[in-house]
Amino acid sequence: MRIFHNLVFGIMIFCFSSKAQESKPVINTASNPKLIVGIVVDQMRYDYLTRFYKKYGDGGFKRIVENGFNCKNHHINYIPTTTAPGHASIYTGATPQYHGIVGNSWYDRTKGQKIYCVLDDKVSPVGTSSAEGKKSPSKLLITTIADQNRLHSQMRGKTISISIKDRAAVLSGGHTANAAYWFRGKNHGSWISSSYYMDKLPSWVIDFNASNRIDSYLKTWDTLSDIKRYTESGDDDTKFERGFKGKEKPIFPYDLQKLKSSNGGYDILRQTPFGNSLTVDFAIASINGEQLGKDEHIDFLNISFSTTDYIGHNFGVNSKEIEDTYIRLDQDIARLMNVLDTTVGQNSYVLFLTSDHGATQVPTYLKSVNVPSGYFKEASVRLELQEYLYSIYKKKEIITQVSNNQVFLNNKLINEDSLDQIQIQREVSKYLLRFESINLVYTREQLMKSDYNKGIPALIKNGFHQKRSGDVFYTLTPSTIAYSKTGSSHGSGFNYDTHIPLLFYGMNIKTGQTYRRTEVTDISVTLSFLIDVALPNSASGKVITEVLK
Repeated sequence: MRIFHNLVFGIMIFCFSSKAQESKPVINTASNPKLIVGIVVDQMRYDYLTRFYKKYGDGGFKRIVENGFNCKNHHINYIPTTTAPGHASIYTGATPQYHGIVGNSWYDRTKGQKIYCVLDDKVSPVGTSSAEGKKSPSKLLITTIADQNRLHSQMRGKTISISIKDRAAVLSGGHTANAAYWFRGKNHGSWISSSYYMDKLPSWVIDFNASNRIDSYLKTWDTLSDIKRYTESGDDDTKFERGFKGKEKPIFPYDLQKLKSSNGGYDILRQTPFGNSLTVDFAIASINGEQLGKDEHIDFLNISFSTTDYIGHNFGVNSKEIEDTYIRLDQDIARLMNVLDTTVGQNSYVLFLTSDHGATQVPTYLKSVNVPSGYFKEASVRLELQEYLYSIYKKKEIITQVSNNQVFLNNKLINEDSLDQIQIQREVSKYLLRFESINLVYTREQLMKSDYNKGIPALIKNGFHQKRSGDVFYTLTPSTIAYSKTGSSHGSGFNYDTHIPLLFYGMNIKTGQTYRRTEVTDISVTLSFLIDVALPNSASGKVITEVLK
């Protein structure tokens, strides 16, 4: 009789819960979250949380900060601070020294050419015939937290990774992801993948691409509220912004339908906040289409918002466009979290939010307010350096490449002519230090023999991979960039590039904050202990114990 009563009671509870789920958040009583949601906001400085805080609503950034845990002194602990190393480091818990993603692109000595971090000619495009679909994580050398979760669950836990940028989606997903999706703009305007993950797009992706939802975002981009209320940013009409082709000034409003043809077709959405909205639309579709968080196995949904980076590069840190973008992103994050509450369960998921790097203020703007800043002409420095080395060694090809603030020497020529490799490194270092814009220089010899553990030298060493990196490394003076005179950039080891947000929210996460320094490599280590899976195989971070209940 007791068994019968229990069975009837269980059926009643199930029916009540199923009905309630339509309008109320689901409550989870399990010991582990059903879903980990990783959010990376590309080029988000920490002060975007504080600067625009009064403009945010209650359901997005504020909800996470006030009901979750805020690591207020969170930093990237390597150079270069760029997109690909950032996403790889977040999910592997390691620096480029170990995971091998030393830049968005880097010079391959064996091939004698620059290579892109996720390009893979061995795979085929899926959802497109374009070579934009030929991407995979084959150059990532170690495992991610999502990989470890898949291995732990005998591949039953899912990993879905989404970003407008291919490198962000691919590197976040790791080696075992069920799918990574990225956006192809131009005249295509759809989400694509590669044969590394699948033979064809799932039906829910096909349906999404066929829905023409993307066309609804080709509208006028104007400020969400009266532009006079945007007091946390500079003037709208300045000489520090680039804007869009076909529009005389970089000022609101922007008629995207009118500007589309002159700005890469659907690619124009990459440089507007509507690209973030489209990403959330697709992420919500993936939650439903893949039934994420619906069984006893932990799933990962990795979302990277890329348009914040494009807009920062175009308009700069201090622009009205950046302020409007983050106010709109706040609403998109709130929309995503509402869906997670009702479909996965309010106490059934863990969300973390961070960035892959920050950005400097536009140097021309800084100069206008008497802050030291400047621009670096890499090409001219390379020519001068080549001439200097020729004057000593009478060889024209001693340098094969200068990229990512690194000088690559021609080892083949050096060995064939029995030249002194160490001495050439020292000559390069000595010459580079003559330039006013160059701050510090370190040679391969120094990095391999010295145990740097603090300051800029430690950041350089953490970004140094013995096989993939160059022979001489230089850093620029603060707020000096190798970029155009409009828009912001990044890549350095200074605080404006390294200080980024790290927020945790959800099941088994404490409410609070810490001022203790935490680092990007700590994220995956903390998640590993949160869900009790093995650490990523080369993770070097520490557990942020304050975060966990």
